Amino acid sequence: MDLNGLYQEIILDHYKHPRGKVVLEAPLASAHHVNPTCGDEVTVEVAADDHGHLVIGYQGQGCSISQASASVMAELLEGASVDESVSVREAFVAMMHSQGNSEPDEDVIGDGVAFAGVAKYPARVKCALLPWMALQDAEIKAGLMAPKEETR
Repeated sequence: MDLNGLYQEIILDHYKHPRGKVVLEAPLASAHHVNPTCGDEVTVEVAADDHGHLVIGYQGQGCSISQASASVMAELLEGASVDESVSVREAFVAMMHSQGNSEPDEDVIGDGVAFAGVAKYPARVKCALLPWMALQDAEIKAGLMAPKEETR
């Protein structure tokens, strides 16, 4: 199997078997983002555990790219520190803005590397970034990170 085929399987697995697709009982904040171009929607909620690590939940609907991206994000960042979240998000965003010309670091973005091929298609980049931008806004609303750290 070629690498692109493996990446497609990862995306489809996250789409068909989403991780972290839950409503949190007591979120600190949430952010709802919509991609009006294609109708993708996601609401990301954040909370912090007793150690200040992230608890993430999301709900959404849309294409396999946006929903798989939300699943990857939730799985990857659950239990992470806010600093780790920022680093991972920045790496994912950089990969998505590379137009397919970067070598993503699987050690940093885990299954997020499956979206490297998506970066070649500008119309699909917004789909993949939708949950990550919602997470960033939820972290800011919750006071977990300062707005000056935005990665848009």
